[in-house]
Order: sequence, then C-alpha cells, then structure tokens
Amino acid sequence: MKTLIIIPSRMSATRLPGKPLLKINGVSIISHVFKRAESANIGDVIVAAEDQEIIDDVKSNGGNAILTSKNHKTGTDRIYEAFCMIGRNDIDFIMNVQGDEPDIDVNDIKSLDFKMKINNSRIGTLAAKISSQDVYKDENVVKVEVKDKLNKDTFPHAINFVRRTENKDNLFHHMGIYSYYIETLKEFVSFNQSKNELANRLEQLRALDNNININVALANKSPIGVDTKEDYLAIKKIMQYK
Repeated sequence: MKTLIIIPSRMSATRLPGKPLLKINGVSIISHVFKRAESANIGDVIVAAEDQEIIDDVKSNGGNAILTSKNHKTGTDRIYEAFCMIGRNDIDFIMNVQGDEPDIDVNDIKSLDFKMKINNSRIGTLAAKISSQDVYKDENVVKVEVKDKLNKDTFPHAINFVRRTENKDNLFHHMGIYSYYIETLKEFVSFNQSKNELANRLEQLRALDNNININVALANKSPIGVDTKEDYLAIKKIMQYK
C-alpha cells in the first residue's frame, strides 16, 4: 500500500503572515517540514501552496511543490485539489502534514502510517500527553478525547475534539496531522462544512458529524506549532540549539 504526503501551506495566516518562509538555521519553516516528512521515507512528499513564493522556496531547497487555488476553506480541500492535479492512481493513503511544525518527530509520522495500514483505518491522527494544566484552557491547543486507552500499542477512536475544556481522563493534546484512506478523503471533501466544524473552527469535526471514525495514535512529543511570533522565537531557539 502506498502513501503520499501532502503539506498544505499559505502565506496569509492571520496571526503570523508569511510564516512559511520565516528562517530557522537559514532554511524556511516550510522547507524544514518538507525535509522531515521526506526523511520519514514512507512515500513521496509534495507541498501544496497557494503562493508562488512558497513553491519557489521549496523547489530551491530540493523539494516538490504544486500551486493550488486561493479559494480553499480548509487545508484538507487544498490537499485534495493537489492530489487531483497530480493524477496518481496508485495511492492508497494521503497524509496531511502541517506546514508550521518544523520540529515534528519523524518517528511519529512513521508510526501513524504503520497503524493506518495494519488497521485499515479510514482517518488517523496523532495526539500527545498533556504536559501542563494551562493547556486545558488554552484555545490555541486543540484537545482530543479518546474512547479507549491510548498508548504506544493502541489506536482508539476519537470521541470529540475541543479547544477549551476541564481536565479529565482520556484527553490528549491533538496534533494537526492526518492520514486519510483515499476513498475517505474523497468522501470527506464532498460534505458541506458542519455546524460543529464552523462553530469550533475544527475541520476534523466534519468527519465525526458524518459518522466517519478517526483513530488516534500516541505521539512521542507535542511539536511546537508556529502560530505567533513568540512560537517562532521559541522553536527557533530550540532548533538552533540542536
């Protein structure tokens, strides 16, 4: 079974415009993500972007990239357009890796791909243990509640995804990486955005609202997503130290 990794990216993020091209150790954030995804060695990797500057940057760093429409409401719609443009009919799973997590653990990418294939899952994602009580109230950190015990050997179903909640069992820090069985991805993008999705600004709720299960794998760590200038300075310091 073959996996294709697609990384959606755009320059117009509201909180930190232009973040894909911010540099860490002389390399853009988006090209760091590309290199991490490529080093997982689970399949071809392509960046799907709505801005030519991103395409040029990725290609100048030895990566593959494709220009997509500026009219997408979600990253999933963007990766599906890119997949259709590529025209590959030998792909079984598409993995959506976020373009703003330059320090993502390569082994977590491998683990999600492995669990998807041995379980024949429709959609899979990653979550990490919550490290601080502050996370429960932080709306920028999405939390996932799982049905059964989550550890390195399990792949339980998600019950819900929330932005703000109380501390309770079976709640984890959700990471914005998804693997889709190709037929499920086609089905997902055909649905209208759901009320839950729009109200919570969480597109994964569209799947749950349409009775599509999402399995959750345990990640080694929570990567720092670059949403603000403070995030950028923090991850830059970590990666420069490494």
